[in-house]
Amino acid sequence: MKWAGGKRRLARPLAALCPEHIERYVEPFLGSGALFLYLAQTRPSFPAALSDSNAELVNVYRCVRDSAGELAEILEDHERKYYKNPERHYYRVRDDYKAQGRIERAARMIFLNKTCYNGLYRVNRSGRFNVPHGTYVRPAICNRRTLAAASDILNRSGVWIRSADYTRATAACRAGDLVYLDPPYLPLTKTANFTDYTTQSFDYDDHVALAREFHRLADLGCTVVLSNSNSARIRNLYDGFAIQTVGINRSINCNASRRTGQSELVVTSAPAPVIRRLPQRGRQALRASAPRTS
Repeated sequence: MKWAGGKRRLARPLAALCPEHIERYVEPFLGSGALFLYLAQTRPSFPAALSDSNAELVNVYRCVRDSAGELAEILEDHERKYYKNPERHYYRVRDDYKAQGRIERAARMIFLNKTCYNGLYRVNRSGRFNVPHGTYVRPAICNRRTLAAASDILNRSGVWIRSADYTRATAACRAGDLVYLDPPYLPLTKTANFTDYTTQSFDYDDHVALAREFHRLADLGCTVVLSNSNSARIRNLYDGFAIQTVGINRSINCNASRRTGQSELVVTSAPAPVIRRLPQRGRQALRASAPRTS
């Protein structure tokens, strides 16, 4: 899945901040699941509690886990119809298509994700997906190998997925857990608001509450890693913890000139190795600030 703020490009350096042996992994803002999927392929097997408040996204993960073959067949049908008349099929699926059952719903979401503008997921206050068609030339809508690989990981013992607010997911955390928090970012400008993944927005008061939960989890003995926008207000919320500034390219900004040269923050509950570079050649170097003392 493409996802606003997805961590595919940062998965490897973020993994460097995580313990080699993971007792249990908790990710309550699952999104594209890039860090979890990377860790699952590079660490000894570990139990994981995965959740997101977006019920449609959680349905996709469950269908990939339980019905990857049937899901692939429906996606291939969408792919054939899309290639014949891209715009017509896109808007039919977005506006008129009535998915029958959870697997068709999951296929619809994946299809829209692969063909909408920049992979952005956004709904209006009525819960209707309202992103326009993107500009693609024969995008890969179905990749059976990727679906099968993801299904194998999600079927591992101890991995479970549910739709839940982050507070429900973190309430069950215990000492020794690795918790990754990747909330909808605090917008830096009025036009940079990509927090409407569900009908419930995530505003500054929510970030304040999340910071309190970060403190609680750290005091509990969890290893906590958090990503957010490079904002003075976010820095202030995590004063006393290790904060690193990460250079990153963004794929969903409508202004192409603003997709490069961006940065975000990575906060850890304990002093962590400095992330020095992204794995891709030519990415911007990362700068780190020393952890402050309380």
